[in-house]
Amino acid sequence: MIILPQLPFDKTGLMPVIDEKTIDLHYGKHHQWYVNKLNELITGTSFENSDLETIISTAEAGPIFNNAAQIRNHTFYRNSLRPIQDNNLPNPNLSQAIEQKRWSFDNFKQEFIAKWTNNFWSGRTWLVKTTNNELEIINTSNAGTPMRPETVIGNKENINYTPLFTIDVREHAYYLDYQNRRPEYLTNIWSLINRSFAEENFNL
Repeated sequence: MIILPQLPFDKTGLMPVIDEKTIDLHYGKHHQWYVNKLNELITGTSFENSDLETIISTAEAGPIFNNAAQIRNHTFYRNSLRPIQDNNLPNPNLSQAIEQKRWSFDNFKQEFIAKWTNNFWSGRTWLVKTTNNELEIINTSNAGTPMRPETVIGNKENINYTPLFTIDVREHAYYLDYQNRRPEYLTNIWSLINRSFAEENFNL
């Protein structure tokens, strides 16, 4: 049975960037719905006793994969956030990888925001590491996930990625707080990026 993971922060911990009412909706209703639906779908199947990663890696495209991937994507997004930090710059290892892309940190943020802005799909934007330890910014739509390279937008060569952090660009992630002011959400959420989580994933 798949269980809804606990929030890695208090429901009010992301204020004022993300309000408690958005957490109640996004986590308490949307995220929980995917968990309930997946448990319903896998009952009596070969996935009934499987963990989430096994389901995502092996399920055919369709409802079981979609709900499993959405659970993990939502969890990864929440782990990508933490309460506001005054100095939220990456550590030297991650900074060096950013600089190797010929980005300053400010340019990197602008590149990321541009990728978000052009992600018209109902999905997510990710910072990922390639097998050559290079950074890339990628988009996914719907239940797409770096765990399944073929679901990454534009990844025609099925390159494998290690995700470092992700931002949800689906409206229910921000609409109660920002309505149609999506650029404001994209700008403000930088203060919440969980640098430690990104660094742990970079060092894998």
